[in-house]
Amino acid sequence: MLKRTFLNTLMATTILAGAALAETPFDGPTSGPKAAEGKSIVVLAADLKNGGILGVTNGVEEAAKAIGWGVRVLDGAGSIQGRTAAIGQALALQADGIIVNGFDAVEQQAALEGVTAAGIPIVSWHSGPKIGCDAPGGIFANVSTDAMQVSEVAAKWALEDGGDNVGVVIFTDSTYQIAIDKADRIKETIEAGGGKVLEYVDTPIADTSTRMGPLTTNLLQKYGADWTHALAINDLYFDFMGPSLASAGIKGDGAPLAGSAGDGSEAAFQRIRSAQYQAITVAEPLNLQGWQLVDELNRAIQGEACSGYITAPALVTKEGLANSGDSNAFDPDSPYRAAYSAIWGK
Repeated sequence: MLKRTFLNTLMATTILAGAALAETPFDGPTSGPKAAEGKSIVVLAADLKNGGILGVTNGVEEAAKAIGWGVRVLDGAGSIQGRTAAIGQALALQADGIIVNGFDAVEQQAALEGVTAAGIPIVSWHSGPKIGCDAPGGIFANVSTDAMQVSEVAAKWALEDGGDNVGVVIFTDSTYQIAIDKADRIKETIEAGGGKVLEYVDTPIADTSTRMGPLTTNLLQKYGADWTHALAINDLYFDFMGPSLASAGIKGDGAPLAGSAGDGSEAAFQRIRSAQYQAITVAEPLNLQGWQLVDELNRAIQGEACSGYITAPALVTKEGLANSGDSNAFDPDSPYRAAYSAIWGK
């Protein structure tokens, strides 16, 4: 019963990775303001070592070129102080618009108040739990997939994969409210489906390179074979788990199987494709979202309404990737570039 319910939910709410490459219509906006001319924008990246943030940044740069804008990328390098400094630098550059890329607006509330006071429009990617128009912190639009849907898909995959003996460790980062919300939804879904949450681990995304190795070793010693699945709110956690699993004699496709509720980084795709210490990710169309951010910022600059568009995620599996060529990103084969360019008059 669980398997049938899961598959019905999946088909209704996500795109299977194998089908993601089939050409589909663009389901985003079809009208909006023409391009504002001669604008210069700044991307405030939380940490460009994060594959999701990097993918969105690449999409923004591609879209900015298409619309005819200058773009400057400032890297917060994974620290609160670095992000605060980047906001100050963006103000000094007198940007026409700012994109908050991958950090919680609440964390930088005071600094962002300076941006809104200066009359500079802000759009964001993953800046908080409210998706879409009029997000908190003076943000015109917060671009994301439905984070709760993403969390449910990852959790239900683990339930289906593990049958009656699912033992899950959840990795999250309480620095971000959205990360807490996603992890909570994973926990609720696992427990509602009869699975067991062995541990709920709060460890900063920025420190995964140093923390995940020892954490993994400790969790293996603590739970042994009871630990069947590792679920995280971001692929970055699994960038650094593999060596500890290998040292424990666990093969790349052995338990605990890793699944991520976002974002679909290139490294995650490579691990999934080669069955090396990650089984699935619930990926976002990062490049498309970069184009959406530029479109939303164009609307904000010209005093137009937010589009309200919310992109759909994809469950990425090894089986799906076998039919997807060599691509290591979820980039839907829909004419979104042409659609946005037409809106902008380009």
